[in-house]
Amino acid sequence: MGALRELAESFVVPGPTGVAVRDRLRVSQADAAVLAEVGGFLGSLAAADLAGRSRQGLVHDAASWAVRKRALTGRSSARWAGSITKATHDQWALARRGQAAYAGWLWGQIASIEARLARPLGSRADKREGLARGYATRGEWHAKSRRLQTLKDRLALLEADWKAGRVRVVRGGKRLANTRHHLAAAGLSEQAWRQRWQAERMFLAADGESGKRFGNETIRLTDTGQVSLKLPAPLARLANAPHGRYVLDATVAFRHRGQEWRDRITANRAVAYRIHHDVVRGRWYVTASWQRAATPVLPLDAALARGVVGVDMNDDHLAAWQLDVHGNPVGEPQRFFYDLTGSTEHRDAQIRHALSRLLYHARRCGAAAIAIEDLDFAADKSREKHGRNKRFRRLLSRFPTAKLKARLVSMAAEQDLAIVAVDPAYTSRWGAQHWQKPLTAPTRKISRHDAASIAVGRRALGHPIRRRTTPPHDDRSDRGGHRTAQARRETRRREETRPHPPGPRTRCAPPGGGAKAGDQRAQHRSGHAAEHGFWQQDSLPLSL
Repeated sequence: MGALRELAESFVVPGPTGVAVRDRLRVSQADAAVLAEVGGFLGSLAAADLAGRSRQGLVHDAASWAVRKRALTGRSSARWAGSITKATHDQWALARRGQAAYAGWLWGQIASIEARLARPLGSRADKREGLARGYATRGEWHAKSRRLQTLKDRLALLEADWKAGRVRVVRGGKRLANTRHHLAAAGLSEQAWRQRWQAERMFLAADGESGKRFGNETIRLTDTGQVSLKLPAPLARLANAPHGRYVLDATVAFRHRGQEWRDRITANRAVAYRIHHDVVRGRWYVTASWQRAATPVLPLDAALARGVVGVDMNDDHLAAWQLDVHGNPVGEPQRFFYDLTGSTEHRDAQIRHALSRLLYHARRCGAAAIAIEDLDFAADKSREKHGRNKRFRRLLSRFPTAKLKARLVSMAAEQDLAIVAVDPAYTSRWGAQHWQKPLTAPTRKISRHDAASIAVGRRALGHPIRRRTTPPHDDRSDRGGHRTAQARRETRRREETRPHPPGPRTRCAPPGGGAKAGDQRAQHRSGHAAEHGFWQQDSLPLSL
């Protein structure tokens, strides 16, 4: 058996720093036509600006940014030019981060394939020596050698783009662009695809500015829900309000966080807005977002003062179990199921529903923290680790670890619950080893996932995962193991045996609490003055 890796310390996950809410815009046909024309015009400006920024590469600076903004100001307005150039800068930076992440993935794949190609066919892995397993057949070895050259060619092109500062971005989405060549398989006509493509390439987004009226002068939403936007100079003919503005007939009333949004705009604090068109549903939506002040992170000891709810995340459910401050499971295990098949909207709704039930359970049982595993399946999705098990790789790929954790942190912050992240190493294995069988009863079936939730919670509390061991033998030797393995690591004398309680071992009465009650000589030697306790019977008088 190989050496166990060092476990990372548990920590309290910081709360969210931003808020985003969305509401439907029930626009008229006239409003929809104006929004489509304005969005298409600004989208063309955004595409040209992104192309210009990509051509600049690494020589970009504040002066060139100002030049691009001045050129866009003459074709639209100063506010729209600022929004477009900032969105371009963010898109270029995101593409650069994507290049760095992809390069790291390529390096890992190349190193893994080279290590396996160097091993003999059919050889097993040796964790002690750090040797990878070899490929099963000669055909697989040959196919992997060809894939190695393909990955090296990709890495060479990527490194050339990185040195030149060149990024590759498809406005509208690469997947939708490729769908144009497979319309029959996608079940779309050319006109339907064109509508989606134009909707995705529209640009109707503006960052807010504190101190301005209602926090945004470009796209303005008043406290009564009225929506208006500043028109670009070439489209000023569409204005139906003073100062080149267009006021929509539709109003907005954010149901979720509506009061927080209203308090913010009445104080003229910055709020960013984005208007987008869902062609499939035939609806328009507006999204409002703003930043929050960073709240101080709760100390770990304070978060765990009332126990914790340990959670084991699985492909189809969340297994949860409440633990007290000593690491003992309380009550019954809970399972919150969800279905990750179907569309993205369906999966997102399933996750929100499961997390809502989890948070309700945590508040009902009185815990102030929820412990989860700090999972990241980025390295586990590779073909080299689970190449033959396609079903398992597909399961890991569809498991939304990042989205689930982000949603849980955001929703828990509204319920005043802390999220504690723990190292996921060996939680399922050790939980099943130490907790699954002892907690199983004829009327209660404990699964491996339920036991893993106990392991997660105990690791968050600072306790070892293993249960309390049996007492030592009568001779008080160490051959039976230590009495307790449940105390915290910093607890003094945690590895010693439990102190012997004073008094006799009788079933009819509890032991006495006198000064000499624990003196064994007083119980077994005649003539020794033992303390008179209520359990000691007086001698019968001779007169009776």
